[in-house]
Amino acid sequence: MSDDRRKFPRKYLTFFGRVFERDTGQLIGQMADVTPQGAMIISGRPLELDQDFQLRLDLPETIFEQDHMDFDARSVWCQPDLEPSLFNTGFQLLNMTPEKVAIVEQIIKEFGIRG
Repeated sequence: MSDDRRKFPRKYLTFFGRVFERDTGQLIGQMADVTPQGAMIISGRPLELDQDFQLRLDLPETIFEQDHMDFDARSVWCQPDLEPSLFNTGFQLLNMTPEKVAIVEQIIKEFGIRG
C-alpha cells in the first residue's frame, strides 16, 4: 500500500509486540508499525494474501491493564524484509471497537517513533 493511500501516517514502534493466531496459539511475528486502521507484522515466513486472521497481540503489562489485545485483520500485502530471512506483511484491521482503537492509540503514544 502506498503512503498516499493512508488515512493516517504510519508509526514505527520501539516496542515489537508478539502477534499470535488466536485459535492455534502459533506465533505469527512481531508488530513493527500500527495505525488504528492497519499494521505491519514482521514474520519468518510469507503470509498468504487476502486472508482474514484472528490475532492476539501481547501488551506490556507495565502500560496496560490487560496482557493482550485480540483483533481481526486481513492480509493485504507481503514483501521480503531487508533481512533476507524475514517478511513484512501489511494488515487491514477489522471490526475495531472504540476500546481497541484506544489501545492502538496508546501503543502509538507510548512506543511510536516520532518523525
